[in-house]
Amino acid sequence: ERLAREYGVNHNAFMPKLHEIMHKIRQPGAKSAWIYWKEFLDEQKLNFTESEFWTYWFGAEKVSEQMVAFAKSLRQKSIKVFILSNNFKERSLYYSHYPWVREAVDKIYFSWQTGFIKPDIRAWQLILSENNLQPEECIYFDDQDKNVKAAESVGIKSFIFTNETELEKIVNEYLK
Repeated sequence: ERLAREYGVNHNAFMPKLHEIMHKIRQPGAKSAWIYWKEFLDEQKLNFTESEFWTYWFGAEKVSEQMVAFAKSLRQKSIKVFILSNNFKERSLYYSHYPWVREAVDKIYFSWQTGFIKPDIRAWQLILSENNLQPEECIYFDDQDKNVKAAESVGIKSFIFTNETELEKIVNEYLK
């Protein structure tokens, strides 16, 4: 929507390209995401450098201070916090620059590193086995129903993420 609004890029041209590129770059051993995006940007007559493009894309993201504070509070109670993300190398590098990541999260599992793209159940199985966890000890939140169902299929109680306050309420109920 931003590219359409700010640069006139047709949404119907962008979305299929986004899905095509994301499928490729989320895989282990993928080429630089820039290689795929550069071709599309040239077709659209957008003259971003690689650095400008990532700054434009990732710079629009807003950190939820409420979620960061909540995750930190969980870790202070010795509760493990993991992120399972269908993401690519450049974005994970961008996230690694957030100083709060090391304080709020035990580990981030990126699909480009693990080779498991949600809803592949091996993504959750990897977290369970690497951390010696039982599914019934865990709860999971995602904004996509297919991922919630996949996590539930391995025995993890799962919820659709609606907002920060609701997530905190559900987690706190489980901690009682």
